[in-house]
Amino acid sequence: MAKQGRPGAAKGKKGPLKGTGGHGRKALEGRGPTPKAEDRPYHKAYRAAKAAEKTTKPKKGKFVASSKGTSKTGGPEVLSGRNAVVEALRARIPATSLFVAQRVEMDDRMRESIALANHRGIPVSEVTRAEIDRMTGGDFVHQGIALQVPPYKYVDPNELLDRALSKSPLPLLVALDGITDPRNLGAIIRSVAAFGAHGIVLPQRRSVGVTASAWKTSAGAAARIPVALASNLNQVIKEYQRRGLFVVGLDADGDVMLPDFDLNDKPLLVIVGSEGKGLSRLVQENCDQVVSIPISSDTESLNAGIAASVALYQIAANR
Repeated sequence: MAKQGRPGAAKGKKGPLKGTGGHGRKALEGRGPTPKAEDRPYHKAYRAAKAAEKTTKPKKGKFVASSKGTSKTGGPEVLSGRNAVVEALRARIPATSLFVAQRVEMDDRMRESIALANHRGIPVSEVTRAEIDRMTGGDFVHQGIALQVPPYKYVDPNELLDRALSKSPLPLLVALDGITDPRNLGAIIRSVAAFGAHGIVLPQRRSVGVTASAWKTSAGAAARIPVALASNLNQVIKEYQRRGLFVVGLDADGDVMLPDFDLNDKPLLVIVGSEGKGLSRLVQENCDQVVSIPISSDTESLNAGIAASVALYQIAANR
């Protein structure tokens, strides 16, 4: 008599009737290494990373002005202010959009800006003042107008000198050493244009670039004055000296006072240091002459933009 099996037991051959497809082995292998905290949706680090991404990422179709900082490359800039915008359009800067605030009071600069944009086929959009506030990074003196432009195009330092020599046998160039405030740069660009100098040299590191704030402070002069970018300022100084320029540094500890400076009949490179630290040691050593601006003993120092203006005015007057 056949042995009675357990109730409910499957009858047939020993072992499984078909394979499992390796599912059991895969389960035994585990799920691999534990994901990073910021990659796990239910971890607080994941939520914090997503919140930070929303804060820093610009909305689609919008533009944010980099009014501060030292970056010299990157995305589009937004210029604001009636003088800056109309000067940029007159100089045929390759702008891509013009934004005008709703119900803004029109003047000749606004009308000319709109006319120039229309003539060049640049889209003109009427937006709220709040939108221009946001585009210009909270610059509430944008005067109801903003212009989107590509990143500033720098020239090579040797090209800058070639251009200057083609315009004058006595070129006058300005180099900046340690200037990090874009408003100072904008003021110096404006003075360079006002007193007949031919361009500016900026170091690639530890220096401000031509940002939207610098553009605005220059009152449009940045559209006319070329700016060169130097990977090594001291090498540029030596090259300019080799090509015949006399290098003058502005510093509070100079050995000659500006009114007594009598080399204005030479091609010049004037170097302006930062307001706090002045010229760096190596730059000062490479200067042919270090000049001071006489000021009252009650005043510790001059703003870099003002110092550059005074020096350029004195040189222009003597020439």
